[in-house]
Amino acid sequence: MYDVIIVGAGPAGASAAIYTARGNLKTLVIDKAPNTGALAITHKIANYPGVIGELSGKDLLDTMRDQAKSFGAEFIQTTITDVDVEGETKYVFTADGMYEGKSIIIATGSKGRNRMLPGEENLMGRGVSTCATCDGAFFEGKTVAVIGDSEEALEEAQALSKFTKSIHFVVPRPELQGVHHVPDLKGTNILYKTKPLEVLGDKQVQGLRIRTSSGGEEVLDVDGVFVFLSGSKPGTDFLQDQVPLDEEGFMILDSSMQSPVAGVFGAGEVRRTPVKQAVVAAADGAIAAMAVDKFINKRAQLIPQYK
Repeated sequence: MYDVIIVGAGPAGASAAIYTARGNLKTLVIDKAPNTGALAITHKIANYPGVIGELSGKDLLDTMRDQAKSFGAEFIQTTITDVDVEGETKYVFTADGMYEGKSIIIATGSKGRNRMLPGEENLMGRGVSTCATCDGAFFEGKTVAVIGDSEEALEEAQALSKFTKSIHFVVPRPELQGVHHVPDLKGTNILYKTKPLEVLGDKQVQGLRIRTSSGGEEVLDVDGVFVFLSGSKPGTDFLQDQVPLDEEGFMILDSSMQSPVAGVFGAGEVRRTPVKQAVVAAADGAIAAMAVDKFINKRAQLIPQYK
C-alpha cells in the first residue's frame, strides 16, 4: 500500500514526488513514456529558475527524477489500463499488475494533436516549437512562421515579435477565431486562408511549405516554426468520469490542487491554466504534494517543507 501514487513523471509529477518522498510518504510514480512528454522533447531550456545556461528538457527532468529517487520515490514505466479512485483506497490497474494507494495525484499532462505536419515531429526542438515564451529568445533577429487561427496564436505571435526580425503568421481560416481586433504586429505578415503543408529541414528548420489562398504552393524561408493549432487535450480519459471534469476534460481542482473526490489530486496541464510552463507545472506538483501530506496525516493545514 502506497501513501500516494503519482500518475505521470513530467515536471508536475516529478516535483510532486520530490515533496511527497521527502515528506516520508511512500511514493510510487507511474509513467508510460518518460521521454516523450512536452518537456522531455524540448531541445533547449534557458529560463528555468536556478538553472544557468542552457540544457535540454530531458536533462532537467532526469535531474528532477533522480532527486525524487534520492528521497525514496519509486518509479516504474508501464501503461495504465484502468483506475478505481472513488473509494478510500485508490486502485491503479496497469499492464504489469495492480497498485494500491491511499491517495493519487494525476499529472498526465496533455495530449498532442492527432495529426502533425510532415517534418514537425522530427524537427521538434530543432526549430519547431509550441511555446513562444520558452523559445522566443532563441530566434533573436531571425524569421519565423507562426501557425494557428486562435487568440492563443495571436498572443504567441505578439510575444515573438519582441525578438524576431519578421514573422509569417499562417492562418488556415479566413479569420482568427474569437479575435475582434488584430493589432499591428511589428514585422508580421498575416497569411489568411493559407494551409501549412510541411516543415522543411534536415537537422534544423529551413523552411515551411504552404498552400496559399490562391491554391498555389510556395516555401517560406524561415528559421523556426511555432505551431498553435487546436487539438491539445488534457490526458484524463482514463479517469472514466470517476472524477469531475469540465467540458474539455480538465480536472476541477481547488487552490490546493484537490479534486471534489477525497484523496484525488491533480497537477500541471490536467488543470485549466493560462500559462503552460515547466516551472508552473512543477509548482502545481509541489502544492499537490503538500496537500496530499495534509490529507494522509489528517492535518488541519499545509506544512511547507522549509527545512
